[in-house]
Amino acid sequence: MTCQLIPKQTLGLAAEFAVASELCRRGIYAQLTLGNRKSTDLLVDAEDGRMLCIQVKAKQKRQWPGLKGVSGASMLLVLVDYEKKELNDRPDFYILTPVDWKEFVRKSLIKTGKVERGVVTLDKKFVPTWRDNYVGMGVKADEVTKYKECWGKVIESLGCIP
Repeated sequence: MTCQLIPKQTLGLAAEFAVASELCRRGIYAQLTLGNRKSTDLLVDAEDGRMLCIQVKAKQKRQWPGLKGVSGASMLLVLVDYEKKELNDRPDFYILTPVDWKEFVRKSLIKTGKVERGVVTLDKKFVPTWRDNYVGMGVKADEVTKYKECWGKVIESLGCIP
């Protein structure tokens, strides 16, 4: 059986609802933000009024293209992977904090010498800009396996918000 691709227009929305569902299943209240000019896809509300912002990125092919990472104490990045998933299959989730993103970029771009050689530059939020002015980077699931299903990071992040 071949996997049916989710239409590009609804792929991101499917991922946002999937993340909200996973959080709610774990007793964490999450609400989607709507609109096409937003930097936050989900808001997580702690019982004491603290808020956590979540960016959601989806893929159904080889990599998440153009990732710009995540920064800020009250932010998380959740990567949702629909690649090779049937309609009734649960996608894979990868949860990264801003510290995780910086660690990933260091390993992928700095330790490999790409920054030193001038192939790519990084801004203060660790967003890569390439020689051809392309901003962001493609990320494959096998590069972020250590962040797979790390839902506890949501609770930990809520505890770190002032």
